[in-house]
Amino acid sequence: MHGCRRRLVRPGTAAYIRTQRRERQGPSMLQRLLNVLNGREAPGIGAAANDLELAVAALLVEAARMDDVFGADERSAIESLLARRFELSEDDVTALVDEAQRKVESSAQYFPYTSRVTRELECEQRAEIIEMLWRVAFADGVLDPHEDMLIRQIAGLIHVPDRERGLARQRALAAGRQDD
Repeated sequence: MHGCRRRLVRPGTAAYIRTQRRERQGPSMLQRLLNVLNGREAPGIGAAANDLELAVAALLVEAARMDDVFGADERSAIESLLARRFELSEDDVTALVDEAQRKVESSAQYFPYTSRVTRELECEQRAEIIEMLWRVAFADGVLDPHEDMLIRQIAGLIHVPDRERGLARQRALAAGRQDD
């Protein structure tokens, strides 16, 4: 039982200074890696790892890129959706989409983004994110099979039931017809 007790360290000693330094630094790299592997925390995605807006923007950009063409129609749809959803200014939404595009181009993982969405949003709100993805996929007038597959995959990762995914698709199609 002696190993379970915390050793008392007197202030001003070298041991005290080392202990204080370790506590300020937080968990070691090995401890953070173990936390990620054990599922206790999500892997970081950079300085804006805690940004729900960036996570949603990255998923939307990924959907737009699935057909190998990230066109002006898709970018415009993404900017409009993000501005409305998060009440962002034009400059803020442009910067957000640019940052999301950089993140998506430098990583092949969805987990940091889908994990963030799942943790922060209720099921109805996650279904709204799926509807946003459908709107981006339909923005260029053509639904690519890769876009369809990605949205199905993301819906599963953020725990949106198939029925809700289908309803989100119908709402996105109806909204697209109204915009025409």
